[in-house]
Amino acid sequence: MAAGAGALGWLAMVAVVVAMAGANSEGDALSALRRSLRDPGGVLQSWDPTLVNPCTWFHVTCDRDNRVTRLDLGNLNLSGHLVPELGKLDHLQYLINHQHWNSELYKNNIQGMIPSELGNLKNLISLDLYKNNISGTIPPTLGKLKSLVFLRLNGNRLTGPIPRELAEISSLKVVDVSSNDLCGTIPTSGPFEHIPLSNFEKNPRLEGPELQGLAVYDTNC
Repeated sequence: MAAGAGALGWLAMVAVVVAMAGANSEGDALSALRRSLRDPGGVLQSWDPTLVNPCTWFHVTCDRDNRVTRLDLGNLNLSGHLVPELGKLDHLQYLINHQHWNSELYKNNIQGMIPSELGNLKNLISLDLYKNNISGTIPPTLGKLKSLVFLRLNGNRLTGPIPRELAEISSLKVVDVSSNDLCGTIPTSGPFEHIPLSNFEKNPRLEGPELQGLAVYDTNC
């Protein structure tokens, strides 16, 4: 009996250690993000890397196991760039009506490129990076986000083609890449069959919908 109780206690301690290690790694990833951002309003002052986990930080939501489930960083007058460490937040879930993670970084002045590592966030359902100053291309790795429903990248300085990998995401309902500098053609297969053309407007080098059955004519890309 005592041996059984001891074993259970040991397993409980292991679970706590694993959870703390995970929380610390999540805190490290978010600390890397904070270091990359300029925060003139001090809205991230509570992001103290010396704490056991980031669950007490403002704009961070955790589940009952102290795993980060949501970031709410929209419209906070932040500037800087995204970091590849964000791709290590592999337990991100937003638990309301269904399990997902909502990344909100809209209406700031985020610059630089979208890290390809964001494609590792397999539970991501909504990626909102609109109205920033993001440049570079849309990473094809975002096509690995098989739970993604909302992809809003409008109002940035993105270049290059729209990755065809995105057309393989059957859950995708909303795509808005308007007001960028994308080129090539608009995918028309899979979820793109139902995306209105207005969500691709104000990309001067975007040539229009891809014609099925013909060679891809991304000649202006």
